[in-house]
Amino acid sequence: MKLEAGNSKLAKQDSRPVKDFTDLEVWRLARELRQKVYVISKRFPAEEKYVLTAQLRRAAISITANLAEGFGRYSYQENIQFCRQARGSVHEVRDHLIAALDAGYFSLEEWQPLVELAQSVTKLINGYIRSTRARQAATSAK
Repeated sequence: MKLEAGNSKLAKQDSRPVKDFTDLEVWRLARELRQKVYVISKRFPAEEKYVLTAQLRRAAISITANLAEGFGRYSYQENIQFCRQARGSVHEVRDHLIAALDAGYFSLEEWQPLVELAQSVTKLINGYIRSTRARQAATSAK
């Protein structure tokens, strides 16, 4: 389950075999996003603890969790479906980040790198889906 070469500047350049979901560059980048979401959301007001903070954190956790669960599935199609769910969670994170920006919980300068990171995660998920489809097609052609 190696990422397709050339999908992104962020893709792993070496050819080490992927033995675990933690070896996936897409999972690693999504983990980085999750960690940054936790740091920034600690600064949200107390009244957001069970609202925006919780929603944002759940969505960020969902990205890595869906990538991990998809990796553990036995069919290419199931893996792709979990990747699609992870991609949806990235968009949810972006929307929550927009809501937090609109509420004034952090500055545009703090917000922009988070959104760019989320967009990079989306690109890697799309590349991982393409790579998985290619592996599926290669297996079917045998």
